[in-house]
Amino acid sequence: MNKTFDVVVIGAGPGGYIAAIRAAQLGMNVACIDEWKNAAGGPAPGGTCTNVGCIPSKALLQSSEHFEQANHHFADHGIDIKGISLDVERMVGRKDAVVKQNNEGILYLFKKNKVTFMHGRGSFVSSGPEGFGIQVSGANSEQITAKQVVVATGSNARALASAPFDEEHILSNDGALRIGAVPKRLGLIGSGVIGLEMGSVWRRLGAEVTVLEGLPTFLGAVDEQIAKEAKKAFDKQGLKIELGVQVGEIQVAKKGKHTEVHVAYKNAKGESFALEVDKLIVSIGRVPNTVGLNPEAVGLKLDERGAVVVDEECRTSVPGIWAVGDVVRGPMLAHKAEEEGVAVAERMAGQHGHVNFNTIPWVIYTSPEIAWVGQTEQQLKASGRAYKAGTFPFLANGRARALGDTTGMVKMLADAVTDEILGVHIVGPMASELIAECVMAMEFRASSEDIARICHAHPSLSESTKEAALAVDKRTLNF
Repeated sequence: MNKTFDVVVIGAGPGGYIAAIRAAQLGMNVACIDEWKNAAGGPAPGGTCTNVGCIPSKALLQSSEHFEQANHHFADHGIDIKGISLDVERMVGRKDAVVKQNNEGILYLFKKNKVTFMHGRGSFVSSGPEGFGIQVSGANSEQITAKQVVVATGSNARALASAPFDEEHILSNDGALRIGAVPKRLGLIGSGVIGLEMGSVWRRLGAEVTVLEGLPTFLGAVDEQIAKEAKKAFDKQGLKIELGVQVGEIQVAKKGKHTEVHVAYKNAKGESFALEVDKLIVSIGRVPNTVGLNPEAVGLKLDERGAVVVDEECRTSVPGIWAVGDVVRGPMLAHKAEEEGVAVAERMAGQHGHVNFNTIPWVIYTSPEIAWVGQTEQQLKASGRAYKAGTFPFLANGRARALGDTTGMVKMLADAVTDEILGVHIVGPMASELIAECVMAMEFRASSEDIARICHAHPSLSESTKEAALAVDKRTLNF
């Protein structure tokens, strides 16, 4: 007889494993199916984020940051080091260990919360009065029944039709995290989050990095003033970024003992060029992952992109089936998936789960870091909303000076009449941490004056947020 569960979650990425745990906490009998494997073939829950995304990229960013600091900045602190060398194998090994810790942590959390974990691919088989039939295909295949289902199958890297990933020369985020030696020349197509983060890693480690971006503007989703400040910093670091590029033929060819990737392209002026690199990372977005899900078996509706169609509460076209994370509409962010996972679990329990898409923070973990929440200045102008803006540079912040990192600024936007905070945009040190205060303030519909009147510790980077709030009213104290 098939095992029957109150809830079955397909996918154990951030949205899936969080949904499973929260549903179990609310008293439901829950199973979570996930097919990710580690090098030994064992389970590796955590999805793209843990295995080939957020977590490993941050591990490599930290390692490369240490290397750059030791090479170029320790001397400023009176620390002289000679003979610095880089062991990429050990660096990647540390990254793998961090990933493993996170995989094992999720398995522990499943056990702690009495979630049944099944290692394999989950796919729909049938629907009926007793629930949904789901096939688990893996080392131990079986069929189970679920009264309710949460689809959390994530996304896959989007490939160029003319140059599919081989993960040796033409790389997705997966291959980019497994480069075994520092390439002399690294090319990136796309200047999005993944492209910039991976470019930053290998640039710090000694690669000559060229980024080809098809759009005429740099980081079009970011506040224009912040994007310009970030590009200025990247240019200074030697990260070569070309905008308005039209990529042509891409070829992988032998050149002596080495293999090169040749990229033909036209620049914004229409002039033809060729880029020759040792490795090429393609970072042109991601596509929803519904491969093998067999949605037809239950009548689950997908859109033209292959995403599962949901309403504002993550309900699909089939009553009893929900979907969260990268496989549905909205930003492909791990924390957005987690919030949706919690909200869905609570809705299944009859509660009122809630996700405010207007206060979801965005972060790019480059150096300098870029983080923002809410609307950009260009969005406010386009909507015709009257606003006030205040900025404060890290150059005038005591803690930033002590850190030796004064790049960037904090920018705050507030309603011209009510003073409600409409957006906060940061480029600079620890922007990923500083943005949290601004998210909370916006969630409570705070005004810029609220932050301006809150006492911030001195010396701290967070004082820059306070000063930006003061600047909205043209009364900064330290600039």
